Amino acid sequence: MLLPLLRSDAVGELLAWLYLHPEDEYSTTDLAARVGTSQSTVSREMDRLVDAGLIIERRHGNLRLIRADMDTIVAKPLADLLAVTYGPAAILPPLLQPISGIDEAYIYGSWAARNANQAGSVPRDVDVLIVGSADEDKLYDAARSAERILGREVNISRISSASWTDDTDNPFLTSLRSKPLYPLIQKRITT
Repeated sequence: MLLPLLRSDAVGELLAWLYLHPEDEYSTTDLAARVGTSQSTVSREMDRLVDAGLIIERRHGNLRLIRADMDTIVAKPLADLLAVTYGPAAILPPLLQPISGIDEAYIYGSWAARNANQAGSVPRDVDVLIVGSADEDKLYDAARSAERILGREVNISRISSASWTDDTDNPFLTSLRSKPLYPLIQKRITT
């Protein structure tokens, strides 16, 4: 786990989405989709976090809207801790999604390994693989924005979609494919 103080990685990712985007409200359905877990799990964890005074909820009809409680004394230190642990999963997708030409995006390296429960120290940087033809200047700008929030270096590597799917002789890609990858943007399947 990236932060063994928490009950699970799902709790860490949920808290990261809430505390690193404190101006936003999320439904349990939206959070479940963002974290890749069931809505019932999110609802259960949100009940615990409301009881602990860490999040605020409001009802809009039958919709449960949730946001971080930034007025609690632990809000700033918790947000800082979440930024350096689960932050990449919550910060990078909104920065990368508006950039055209990204077919897929993954975190790889030590952060992805820790997220996959492989032992090791807290990662000092975040390595991101972009698959597609996205503009390198826009990727650079996104990386610098992420660095300001995450408090660590963000390195972006870009490869073409053809290389990602077809290149089997490249040692870098062979190594990447054999190690944990954390998906940020997954290939869109068209019908």
